[in-house]
Amino acid sequence: MLFLPELTLLGAGLTLFIFSLGKPSSGKIRNLALSLAAVTFLATMLCIYSEGTLFYNSYKVDFFSQFFKVLIALATFIVLIFSGKLDGIKEDIQPEYYLFLFMSVLGLMMLVSSVELLAIFISLELSSFAVYLMVPMRKAGKMGGAQVEAGIKYLLYGVVATGLMLYGMSYIYGLTGSTHLGVIADKLSRMYNQPAAVIAVVLVLAGFFYKLALVPLHFWVPDVYEGASNETTSFIATVPKLAAVALLIRIVTLVTPDGNVMTKVLMVCAIASMFYGNLSALVQTDVKRLLGFSGISHAGFVLLGLLTFDLTGYATAMYYIVGYVFMNLACFLVVCTVAQNGNNVSIDDLTGLHKRAPLLALTLTVGLFALAGIPPLVGFTGKFMLLVGALKQGYLLLVTLAAINTAIAIYYYLSIVRITFCTDDADRGSVITGRFHYILCFSLILIIIIMGTIPQKFIDITTTAVQTLV
Repeated sequence: MLFLPELTLLGAGLTLFIFSLGKPSSGKIRNLALSLAAVTFLATMLCIYSEGTLFYNSYKVDFFSQFFKVLIALATFIVLIFSGKLDGIKEDIQPEYYLFLFMSVLGLMMLVSSVELLAIFISLELSSFAVYLMVPMRKAGKMGGAQVEAGIKYLLYGVVATGLMLYGMSYIYGLTGSTHLGVIADKLSRMYNQPAAVIAVVLVLAGFFYKLALVPLHFWVPDVYEGASNETTSFIATVPKLAAVALLIRIVTLVTPDGNVMTKVLMVCAIASMFYGNLSALVQTDVKRLLGFSGISHAGFVLLGLLTFDLTGYATAMYYIVGYVFMNLACFLVVCTVAQNGNNVSIDDLTGLHKRAPLLALTLTVGLFALAGIPPLVGFTGKFMLLVGALKQGYLLLVTLAAINTAIAIYYYLSIVRITFCTDDADRGSVITGRFHYILCFSLILIIIIMGTIPQKFIDITTTAVQTLV
């Protein structure tokens, strides 16, 4: 049972590989992928309370890891549902596309359970290289060769982040004589402010900063979000974020508040991410690019929880990233549905959406309001708790700058809502939606509202998960 979700994904990958040897129809391979994703989600639910270690204690199964695995499986299933017929992916390679997607999910699930540096590295590379291949699989369409450029940039930036992370791991091994996080935490506790230790931890964090799109490893975001297909961007913008935050929490729990230099580094990254993401988003016309820059700013907010270096802060960061994933899923559901023939969606394409597809317009509005931090949605509740937690730790300047960024973000989020509701539909075509879209729209809206209005139940769950670490 300890390794059941991963074995299920391996079986799914093998099944998809066998199907890729033939020429299955688009509908058949889609139904197969959805079925395999549903089975994976059920497998993770069955194992949510499993505990134990594998592979000579390098792989830890606990409620913390299983909680994230359930969310990863659920988010992947939702992405596959609203991806529909993969309009943005070349039809002859759709089986391979699904294969790489499941392999990336496998890497992410392994990542959240890895407690040894080499295991972390292997899991991170498995999840990353599969996505590197998914990006250029997009149909050329109006984008020309933008998908190839996006894939190359994603790969090159990823290789740089990996190199930095490996270099940091070598430093940590030299300082502690071990690659196991438990041993490293014990030995690093006596050298947090030494230059070598600070450099080592920062370089290791670089790999996860890249996944989470934090400054200074954020440069890939706008071009990859724009160049990748809508389906691929939906996956990149949501599922890997969960694993990145899980590993960041595991790594940051190795640091104590006594590590003043490390704290300052994280503060600078948080402030830079918030300002860069929000100010850049102000001038965007492509919805996916805008959401990409928005994601950079939200990554800075997640760091507010980690900077508290306490149980409540970590639990709040988990709560916030879960809420962020559902907010983003709501927005990308609309993007994938409104997009014609897999093309990108500009803000102008949302003109008069409230008349063409009222439920989609409502879903997008709820998602954007939540991202902007408007009550009583989960984005407001999450930001409020993060700011209060940081203020209790004395980060007055950081909280003030974060509040300013919240005000900046409201402008560009509400500008999309204005286009959606305050304009006529003109000559825009109708939007075709199925019953699954209606179910997903209502489900995501309810989740965003319930998580915002009744946060304590979710905080209790995340607190229980973090307690297995500290």
